[in-house]
Amino acid sequence: MNDLERFFNSHAGPLIHKWRHYFEIYDRHFARFRGGSVNIVEFGVSQGGSIQMWKDYFGPGAKVFGVDINPNCKRFEEPGVQIFIGDQADRAFLRSLATVLPPIDILIDDGGHTMKQQIATFEELFALVSPNGVYLCEDLHTSYWREFGGGFRRRGTFIEYSKSFIDGLNAWHSREPRRFGVSDFTRSVHSVHYYDSVIVVEKRPMAPPTHQRVGDAAFADYAPPKPGLLAAIKRRLKRRGRG
Repeated sequence: MNDLERFFNSHAGPLIHKWRHYFEIYDRHFARFRGGSVNIVEFGVSQGGSIQMWKDYFGPGAKVFGVDINPNCKRFEEPGVQIFIGDQADRAFLRSLATVLPPIDILIDDGGHTMKQQIATFEELFALVSPNGVYLCEDLHTSYWREFGGGFRRRGTFIEYSKSFIDGLNAWHSREPRRFGVSDFTRSVHSVHYYDSVIVVEKRPMAPPTHQRVGDAAFADYAPPKPGLLAAIKRRLKRRGRG
């Protein structure tokens, strides 16, 4: 059990609503930021409980910026916590956030969970995540729920949208640059992690991958037997009574 789960289990303050398996994911990707100066943006303030959880987990050097559509969430502001009110589906609002927020170390999208909101937030704010930061979008099961704009393999869901991230990671090796090639995403993303209902994108400045050969070059001419050759030899030896 990690410290986030311990806090959740003993919490008696403002409401926190989380799937239990999220805590392992958070700790795996957020632990390296603990104890330092870290800027956290969380979409979906709700009852304010998760803000207290992040403050406890990351320590006094953390600055938490909450975003919610409900103006009542402004009451959760306190030292180290600033709340912005607006709709994350509104790209003008998101662009205004980008002008006032500091570089983001961790962005957590736990907002409205509609496809329009999730995609707009990623497209407008992913570039603001620091070069070694983390972007986490949760509750992706709504990509399969019609009332949120989802549906299995339905065009325009965040799950379907995010599948292009895989191409972006591998674009260094593209031989079809007109179809897909190296992009800012390719140059800035180290890894993409999928979990039940969660995607985590970890940034790191990336250079073109390199490879090399090591060892004795005398073995370079060795080629393994063709498929089926060993089986054919065994059958022949068996017919001769040697198998």
